[in-house]
Amino acid sequence: MEKNYLKLNDIKAYKIAFNLTNYIWDIVIEWDWFAKKHVGGQFIEAADSISANIAEGFGRYNKKDKIKFYRYSQGSLKESLDWNEKSKVRKLINDEHYKHILGELQKLPQELNQLISYTNQKLTI
Repeated sequence: MEKNYLKLNDIKAYKIAFNLTNYIWDIVIEWDWFAKKHVGGQFIEAADSISANIAEGFGRYNKKDKIKFYRYSQGSLKESLDWNEKSKVRKLINDEHYKHILGELQKLPQELNQLISYTNQKLTI
């Protein structure tokens, strides 16, 4: 009998974060040099780090390591919220982009907490 193993793309938090960072990239790539250098780069790095840390945690062997990286994703999520606010205040993004990014970021805390909970429950090591 073949077992069904969880794959990275099965993780909802990963899919949300991955799609969101590409959405942000498409916006930031259009900014002028100064905005890209001082806000855009930081915004992209923070957003990229959400999905990257989920991926790295997923690839780790033991529960503690996995959860550590999932918690790093939570920190990057908070940083992304900050850059989204700054981008709005500095008039780098319009209301539609701001609301979309905020809405996607607001989905992630629950998804990350569920991932941590699932990992805690299912893994013994």
